[in-house]
Amino acid sequence: MRLVVSEEVRAALDARRPVVALESTIIAHGLPRPRNLLVARELEEAVRREGAVPATIAVLDGRPLIGLDERQLERIANEEGVRKLGHRDLPLAVAAGVSGATTVSATALLAALAGLRVFATGGLGGVHREWTVTQDESADLGLLARTRITVVCAGVKSILDVPATLQRLETLGVAVAGYGTDRFPGFYLSDSGHPVDWKLDTPEAVAAAMRAQDALGGPPAALVLANPVPEEEQLDPAVHARVLADALHACAVEGVTGQAVTPFLLDHLVRHTDGASLSANLAAVRGNVRLAARVAAAWAAG
Repeated sequence: MRLVVSEEVRAALDARRPVVALESTIIAHGLPRPRNLLVARELEEAVRREGAVPATIAVLDGRPLIGLDERQLERIANEEGVRKLGHRDLPLAVAAGVSGATTVSATALLAALAGLRVFATGGLGGVHREWTVTQDESADLGLLARTRITVVCAGVKSILDVPATLQRLETLGVAVAGYGTDRFPGFYLSDSGHPVDWKLDTPEAVAAAMRAQDALGGPPAALVLANPVPEEEQLDPAVHARVLADALHACAVEGVTGQAVTPFLLDHLVRHTDGASLSANLAAVRGNVRLAARVAAAWAAG
C-alpha cells in the first residue's frame, strides 16, 4: 500500500515536530450528523492548541491517507457508504478502491507505517463477554502486540470483559500503564474496578518509557496509556450498571450475536441514558487527544 501523507504531517515528521494520529471511525460511524464533523474539527483543533499536528487517518477511493484536509474530512463525515475498516480490511479496500473509516487496529497500523508514534482514541476493543462460548476478541489486541505505537485511550469499552482483556494484553506482551492512576479506566467510567501494575504521571515519563522500549529492542509491541475520564464527567456508575444489565438482557432476548453485539449495546446505552453515555464518551476522547499531544511533544523533544 502506498501511503498518502499530507504535506503538513510530512513536514512535521521531517522536522521532528509532534504529530498525533486520530482514528476516523468515530467520525463516520460513532456520532450522528452533523455533530460528527464538528467533533472531528474540534479534536484536530485540540491537538493544535497543545502544539502538535493532527493526523486523522482514513481510506478514500482506495488511498490510505495520513492527515485529512477539510474536503476529505467532510467526505468521511457525510458520504454514504463509507465502510468501517479494521487492519485486515486495508488491502481489500485499497484493491477495490473503496472509502472507509479506520478503526483502532487500522489506524494504529497505518500510523506506525507512516512513522507516527502516538495515537489518541476513545476506548480499545477487547475480549467480549462469554468469550469461552463465542471466541469473540477484538483485532485491536493482536495488532497492538506487533505494532510499536503508544495508544492513549480511556481503557476498553465497559460492555466488554475487562479483566479478560487485561489478561489477554498481558499474554500478548502489550505494556499497560495508567496515567496518573493505578486503576484501569472503564471508558465511560473513571475506574473499571480493576488495577494496573504501572502508573505514569507526566508526558515526559511516558516518553521515557517509549524510549526504553526502543532501547531494549524487544518485540515491537504497543504501549497502552490508560487515561481515565474525569470523575465529574463520567457516566454515573449506578446508571451505567443498571442500563448495561438491561442492555445485556435485551441482547440475549433479541438473539443479537457476533459483530452486531457491540453496536447494539452502545446504542442501547446512548438511548437509555438520555445521551449521558455519549457525553462521557466525548469527554474521554477530548482528554485523550490533549494528553496524546503532550506525550507527542515530550517524545519529539527527546
